Amino acid sequence: MKQVLIFAGTTEGRRLSEELFAAAIPVTVCVATEYGETLLPEGEGITRLAGRLDEGQMEALMGEGDFSCVVDATHPYAATVSQNIREASERTGLSYLRLLREDVEAESSDQVFFVGSVRAAVAFLAEREGRILASTGSKELVEYTALPDYGSRVFARVLSTEESVALAGNLGFAGRNLICMQGPFSEELNYATMKEYGISWLVTKASGRAGGFGEKLRAAKRAGAKVVVVGRPEEASGLSFSQVRRQVFALEERECQERRRVRLVSLGPGAAAQMTGEARAAFQDCDLIVGAGRMVEALSSFGKPSFSAYRETEIVHFLEEHGEYLRPVVAFSGDLGFYGGAKKLLPLLEERGFEVICVPGVSSLTYLAARCGIPWDNAKLMSVHGRPENLIGAVRENKRVLTLLGGAGSVEALCGELLDYGLSRVRITVGEDLSYETERITSGLPGELLGRTFGPLAAAVLENPDGGLRPVTHGIPDEEFIRGEVPMTKLEVRSVSLSRLGLKRDSVVYDIGAGTGSVSVEAALQAADGRVYAIERKVEAAALIRENRRKFAVPNLEVVEGLAPEAFFALPAPTHAFIGGSAGNLRQIVEAIFEKNQQTRVVINAIALETVAEAAALWKELPVEDVSVSQVMAARGRKLGGYELMTGMNPVYVISFSGRGDS
Repeated sequence: MKQVLIFAGTTEGRRLSEELFAAAIPVTVCVATEYGETLLPEGEGITRLAGRLDEGQMEALMGEGDFSCVVDATHPYAATVSQNIREASERTGLSYLRLLREDVEAESSDQVFFVGSVRAAVAFLAEREGRILASTGSKELVEYTALPDYGSRVFARVLSTEESVALAGNLGFAGRNLICMQGPFSEELNYATMKEYGISWLVTKASGRAGGFGEKLRAAKRAGAKVVVVGRPEEASGLSFSQVRRQVFALEERECQERRRVRLVSLGPGAAAQMTGEARAAFQDCDLIVGAGRMVEALSSFGKPSFSAYRETEIVHFLEEHGEYLRPVVAFSGDLGFYGGAKKLLPLLEERGFEVICVPGVSSLTYLAARCGIPWDNAKLMSVHGRPENLIGAVRENKRVLTLLGGAGSVEALCGELLDYGLSRVRITVGEDLSYETERITSGLPGELLGRTFGPLAAAVLENPDGGLRPVTHGIPDEEFIRGEVPMTKLEVRSVSLSRLGLKRDSVVYDIGAGTGSVSVEAALQAADGRVYAIERKVEAAALIRENRRKFAVPNLEVVEGLAPEAFFALPAPTHAFIGGSAGNLRQIVEAIFEKNQQTRVVINAIALETVAEAAALWKELPVEDVSVSQVMAARGRKLGGYELMTGMNPVYVISFSGRGDS
């Protein structure tokens, strides 16, 4: 097999070397320094050469070796070196591939200045004050000595090699003014360096995405430093990393088409015995297994190359960059169609032109239901593994819930929540390490299981004998709420107000001036997959809301103590807002709500005519639509001797409108 010759002066060159080495393709890599040599992989199949070569030496190397092509991955500023490589390859008849760095766009502004050379940058800075961070390389440091106070003003950041340090030291850069580090650098490290040394000016070359150019620009902006960019010299046409890699691997068109096929395969609960025959055949036939570390380890018996990853974008990027794998498989636990990563991965792969084949499996929940001998056709299925779901609400509203749990301590936390919300009669059946030899199934009430320890790989069946008994309509009787001396929106007015809100299951609701929390509780029951924020400035009222939160088992209700609108500035944008009390801040509250979401649905309760007048001014002056005003006048019967008398309640205006906007 012919070798690939790489001149690797960049991160991309080293990365290509590593990929060829991993694919067992012979490669010879030339780097300029001994330090660069230490960054390359070691082993049979890779030849590492350190030291600068002139054009004659390059030509001799190319003529002596059995190379299929030459990849020029030298630095964009090494124009002379690139020219020598190109001309040497032409004379020896080798295919020349120029690997270009991916650019990061930057525009001239009062913070970013472009110059043609380091010398021009120094001339520019000679007329300006402030400390300078020079990140243009040790060979260019001599230019900075033209500044009269360069020894104290310029901070040189160079490679931590003997050659770079000696060169900088000979020019007078020493002590705090000499920073020796290997890049590329993160945004945080760039920022910390600039803040530590009080840098006003960063001088950098346009080193591209892989060279950390974007991280430098963002860090300088955060640190309040201005940037002088030494523009990248114009290059001949070249190829991206993926284009170079594809040419190096030299796949036939038929193989390229086959490579575009990816199979997403379900393992089932985990153990090999639960794997379907189709899944087993897929793993036997593939040439690469991709998946989370636990699954890759479980599939090691197939003896295939593997890549550990669980983020969808990381998987897609790897498959795009590794065309040498013609039959890749991505492994998933459980079933693809039940809270699996395939939901996000599949459309990403299809967008990139991959043909995707899905191989289903047995989910952990159906496995657990079978082990327990119970039907699951009438159960609520869900997962709280890494997901903010309202499991308590699901248990409250259903006789049976099957759920994937969320890792270490999740069973113990669930038992505590069930007890806290008064759901002590719920029977929990926990399945740990399902399908493995260590499988264990435990059943009991929350109080019985609370003190036990469970493993992180668990699923559960929750059976609530009282589930689903609450009426599906709003209108909880007033006497069911814990009240104290705090005002409460009465049932009749509350029912009309909630109807005007028109909540959805995933609504985000502000209840401003929440009082006892009667509206908050009913809103949380309706928006079971959403979030309700009860905003209340009185301490005793906030305490009552928390008690009602526990009584009605609505963990998706959060109490926010404080005065609106300041109290909700840090909250997520609402879809709906109920204003039961404004403390004289009605206009500021509504305007602040619309600043967060211009299309929020707002319902206001008003008793005083002054509040009605203020609300009328708002709907006339603000961009709103669907305005509606009703006066609710209700009376309740009461016994007086042998008679039933009606006692009138205070009339309440229910005012509603929706913001009109694009957000």
